[in-house]
Amino acid sequence: MEDIDVIAVLQDPVRRRLYEYVVAQGREVGRNEAAEAVGVARTLAAHHLDRLADAGLLESGSRRLTGRSGPGAGRPAKVYTRARVERSVSLPARDYRTAAELLAEAAEEAGLDAGLRAAARRRGASLRGAAAPCESLDEAVELLAARGYEPHREDGPEQEGGPGDVVRMRNCPFHSVAERFPPLVCGMNLALLEGLIGSDGPLRARMDARPGECCVVVQASKNNNH
Repeated sequence: MEDIDVIAVLQDPVRRRLYEYVVAQGREVGRNEAAEAVGVARTLAAHHLDRLADAGLLESGSRRLTGRSGPGAGRPAKVYTRARVERSVSLPARDYRTAAELLAEAAEEAGLDAGLRAAARRRGASLRGAAAPCESLDEAVELLAARGYEPHREDGPEQEGGPGDVVRMRNCPFHSVAERFPPLVCGMNLALLEGLIGSDGPLRARMDARPGECCVVVQASKNNNH
């Protein structure tokens, strides 16, 4: 199925809401949960979820949702997660990924990491514009969501000032290039977010890579938890 056909699958409003709900959870989602979340019957949810899986937008599997095993544990239920494949449509056809990978390769070979980070930090500050640095994690979530990072709050490690909530991001907008040039692109991403949230405010961006998510998290500075 062509990418444009895959994306067209999301035209159905119920199917799109189901897709967005599964993506937002960052874990496996069963049919009953998805149906209840978007307010449709289980059979309708199952139809649309399977359609999304057939299109390659979701991956499906099965497991026992009760958490038990052995006799009496019940039959495995079908569950869904976001597919790892990336889809994009450009009309007319463009190939920005190849250009980005070539530029990243050249920058890495020339040792331009520091220059790239400086440029990324300036770009982040430019995107923030005249706005003050982010004052709270909730404000950071809103800002990052607008940039496509799919942020979510999560309990983090303890800090000197108390509990350390962090903002993690389920999506890296630079994922395909970051896979090939992780130190270069992840460093660029960190600098970009430093500029975006404001490095002189109460929040800080730092590296904390975790499989399947953006390598950067945002956290309140010590003694400045919000």
